[in-house]
Amino acid sequence: MESIIHDIAEALDGLPKELIVFIISLFPILELRGGLIASALLGLPLGRGIVFSLLGNILPIPFILLLITPIFDRLKKTKRIRPLVEKLEARSMGKSERIQKYEFLGLMLFVGIPLPGTGAWTGGLIASLLHIKLKKAVPAIFLGLLMATVIMCIITYGIPALIKEAV
Repeated sequence: MESIIHDIAEALDGLPKELIVFIISLFPILELRGGLIASALLGLPLGRGIVFSLLGNILPIPFILLLITPIFDRLKKTKRIRPLVEKLEARSMGKSERIQKYEFLGLMLFVGIPLPGTGAWTGGLIASLLHIKLKKAVPAIFLGLLMATVIMCIITYGIPALIKEAV
């Protein structure tokens, strides 16, 4: 992940560091995790890193929750794209068991525990495919992002600071 973040940051060289973090956080897969790693690598203060990572990761979520199902339905009518959409749906739904069972808590934990294949994008997609109501999905995803923020801040800022202090 670090090399991808480095490549993107290099491609965006010349832009303000905050904007680079924001853009990286917009990307699926990288999301908040990638934004906070980029923030630490770019030397942004923790508070600014958090703000721009969260903003970048939150921005696409309403669109995913509201529009992904109609977009997928429309794309599935296209012969060439249908297999790709169905594969993406199947992959996402393969991760949905706990979300389906526990809904709010399951979605929050899915988004909040920063593991590969989890996060707000996939959580939003699964919530949309499972038809979880917005009044449940939005707070669950937001709380999950706050949880992921704490975990990632410890990993990207806290542990390196402790190691630096110990040496």
